[in-house]
Amino acid sequence: MRFCPACETRLRSKPGEDVVCPKCGSKVRGSGSSAKNVASDTRKASSKDVSLKVMDEESSIESLPTTSIDCPECSNKTAYWWMLQTRSADEPTTQFYRCTKCNHTWRNYA
Repeated sequence: MRFCPACETRLRSKPGEDVVCPKCGSKVRGSGSSAKNVASDTRKASSKDVSLKVMDEESSIESLPTTSIDCPECSNKTAYWWMLQTRSADEPTTQFYRCTKCNHTWRNYA
């Protein structure tokens, strides 16, 4: 059994075969089962570089519902809100808010 040296994802290949990690894109050279696996610099993004794009700026935010909540930035009392499943399916959804005045976005874990 082999694992990606960058993100420790299990790799499904036979010893001696080159494989690209499906999670981080690291290329692992297959040089036998006892040799060390070497990650190349062709990784798409490290786990620290991963970010979640909550909402595009072009999206029509006016169609979202609003609620009464204090903005932590400007103390405005109204914000748009929406929910996303950001974690596994057995975890509750994450509720996002965007201030109607300053467009500050924050989240609340339900």
